[in-house]
Amino acid sequence: MLHFLIFIKKTIALISRQEIFQVILVVCCVALGGSAGLVYFEKNTEFSDALWWVVVTMTTVGYGDISPATAGGRLVASAVMIVGIGFLGILTASIASIFVENKLLENKGMKKTYVKDHIIICGWHFRGSRIVEELRIDSKSSKLYIVIIADIPEKPVDDEYLYFIRGEVNEDTLKKACIETARVVIVLSDDKLDAYARDAKTILNTLTIESINPDVYTCVELMDEKNAAHCRRAKADEIIVAGELSTNLLVQAALNHGITRMISELVSNRFGEDLYKVDVPSRFSGQTFFEVMCDLKENHGILCIGIEDLTGNRFLANPDKKYILNKDDRLIVIASKRPEI
Repeated sequence: MLHFLIFIKKTIALISRQEIFQVILVVCCVALGGSAGLVYFEKNTEFSDALWWVVVTMTTVGYGDISPATAGGRLVASAVMIVGIGFLGILTASIASIFVENKLLENKGMKKTYVKDHIIICGWHFRGSRIVEELRIDSKSSKLYIVIIADIPEKPVDDEYLYFIRGEVNEDTLKKACIETARVVIVLSDDKLDAYARDAKTILNTLTIESINPDVYTCVELMDEKNAAHCRRAKADEIIVAGELSTNLLVQAALNHGITRMISELVSNRFGEDLYKVDVPSRFSGQTFFEVMCDLKENHGILCIGIEDLTGNRFLANPDKKYILNKDDRLIVIASKRPEI
């Protein structure tokens, strides 16, 4: 309902800016004048029937249920056909051109968005399409609105739930992307720059985002681990160091042959089992990790591998089997789809 009201508001605003209310006024005057003229010359015709006839005539439907028989009525009909049909054609063509132009502007990233509880992606590179694809596969974000802010010519992905704002990340573009109501912001590095300049720009973008909306969860891509401390000072919530991650995977591949294939499966939504974070069901509060792990595996086919301890602000992989779960904890599980337990 909210999106429908926003659509109506935007449509009225578009029509107002295009100044076609004059054409609408002419069409209405022709309709009312033609109806009055037909009633005047055709004595047995009601105004409501005359108005119906004018609408049918101007839209070129022509049911033939009403037709003028007098010379005056036919003269009125001729005027309605020539003037009314012409101006109605101008009106429909103008409205159609407005929507076409609006769509082109949206694809060019020149329109403000009207969304909330969405994901913003700042920057764009060759992995951007893969990120959107992964988001869409997960049921949690399959129909979540995504807004891309990037200095590229046009919308990079054809997605009905995705919007595009063209330009660098700054206060203006972030407000166009509705940063105040966003759920998550993903900050990508600029692959057109060298590694040091990339991280500097990424940290600056993060600082800008956090200064406008400190509550939004920011996921930041860095190239060098040395810059992570600066990024944390910019209030980034989660930092992914691309070089460090690939280095660790290479070491694991060398020491534990083939294990990276399992890791790739776990962090990809496209195939196999995936990692998920879920709330602790109330029935599990106060139970040990071992009891919960056995229950989930036996009754749901889900493997619990860790805990997010919100009270201690830490993640525990493979915690002690006697660890007592708190109602505010989160479970880290492996499952074939996002679990509902």
